[in-house]
Amino acid sequence: MREINVSQIVPVVRQLCIDANNYLDDDVIERLKEALKREDSPVGKEILEQILVNARLAAEEQMPMCQDTGVAIVFAKVGQDVHIVGGDFYEAINEGVRQGYRDGYLRKSMVGDPVIERKNTKDNTPAVIHTEVVPGDHIEITVAPKGGGSENMSEVKMMEPADGLDGVKNFVVDRTKRSGGNPCPPVIVGVGIGGDFEQCAILSKKALLRPLNVRNSDPKWAAVEEELLDRINRLGIGPMGLGGRITALAVHILAMPCHIASMPVAVNIQCHAARHKKATI
Repeated sequence: MREINVSQIVPVVRQLCIDANNYLDDDVIERLKEALKREDSPVGKEILEQILVNARLAAEEQMPMCQDTGVAIVFAKVGQDVHIVGGDFYEAINEGVRQGYRDGYLRKSMVGDPVIERKNTKDNTPAVIHTEVVPGDHIEITVAPKGGGSENMSEVKMMEPADGLDGVKNFVVDRTKRSGGNPCPPVIVGVGIGGDFEQCAILSKKALLRPLNVRNSDPKWAAVEEELLDRINRLGIGPMGLGGRITALAVHILAMPCHIASMPVAVNIQCHAARHKKATI
């Protein structure tokens, strides 16, 4: 059994919050460059060029690539041979978020009461934390800040099994079409299929973590992803919704078993600022 003190967790989360907001991963940069070569619209090309310049300047100046530095989404894989000591695991994550958003001069976007008072918590906590127990004696933490514009365009639909694969495809394309320019395209479309109401939504968000240069490990879903990407890019929404060939950079699907009477499907749309950083303790 390996002991990990919560004091080790706080600085890791702090730095992940800052780095995720300031540095766009290489796989996203490369896909944006590829999109620039394929885009026909002059306006679309200019937008993609500016997105790339913005990403470069954010990294060079160590400033957020987007003013909406998002909800702090945290995926934690905790090894079953880890004993966390010295305090509360979830509070340690939230303290890391507090410090990261303070020290990184990141916008605080969380309100405490979601409906009646809606007062800003002033430190971007609480984080949304998803914990998974896995084999091993390490803790893997991924911070994926999620902006409101793209998150608001996401949707869960409890489909009927009779809707079949065509129904799933049509829902994904329609959800993206209805989103238009609101999620700041070019987007990445995360799709979760199966589980139940809440599990498919988590799957759709986890799907966004897969690098853009990595194909789906299941060939049948890899083919569906390619088809959906082609259909979405034929919608003509284009960069920032101003028209063009490139509406999405990728479609990523995660699927799992579900009840015989159900076929839940979730779409979680990510803007071009596809932010996530990972560290292992």
